[in-house]
Amino acid sequence: MKKVTGNTKYRLLAGLLTIALLGFKSDEFSLTDLKNYEREFKSESIGACSVSSTKTYEDYRAITDTSSRQYRFIQEHMTVDETTGMLYDEDGFIGVAMAWSFGEIGTRYYVVLDTGIIIPVVKIDAKAFVDAPNGCSHAADASVIEFVIDSQKALEYFGGGNGLALNGNFNNYEFLNGHILDIELVLDERLEEGVVYEVELVDTVKETETADGVEVVKGGY
Repeated sequence: MKKVTGNTKYRLLAGLLTIALLGFKSDEFSLTDLKNYEREFKSESIGACSVSSTKTYEDYRAITDTSSRQYRFIQEHMTVDETTGMLYDEDGFIGVAMAWSFGEIGTRYYVVLDTGIIIPVVKIDAKAFVDAPNGCSHAADASVIEFVIDSQKALEYFGGGNGLALNGNFNNYEFLNGHILDIELVLDERLEEGVVYEVELVDTVKETETADGVEVVKGGY
């Protein structure tokens, strides 16, 4: 899918889909499949507010406010992968924390990397406004996405020389490696094989959102 940039509306016609649309299935979650990941849903480019390759993480168990949208969404929609410690929803979208400009908890995106990898993510936590006041990336580490994980399982699977999984940066993992090329907002409608579809980029204004009850794991790289 071609990147679309700018502040005015664009429409682009995607090519005829000739291969099966894969995605992840809830019973076969595998990060290695990201190399061949195909979109399952229609999406529209919102551009890349940052090209950072840094991908930090936090432990989902630090989200302890049971009244928060974050906590409720995780309990109702997310599964912890027993192998990698990653969290994923019923369609295989990986749980991440994102800044306020990326909308409400539960919003989904395709993060397109310059290595050709597409990461399907769902916002399940919000970066605190003081950490990412620009609404895009963390002021200290430049991360746009911050994986929400079981850090103990992740450390056992990925390893890390300083006590943090992948030294605190998932860009060190080959199937998550790369700078951000584009970010696409995922729509509710599924793609159908063999159907020509249109993607439209529109300007959006999203409500400011702050994190609550969250202790973030930082460090490494």
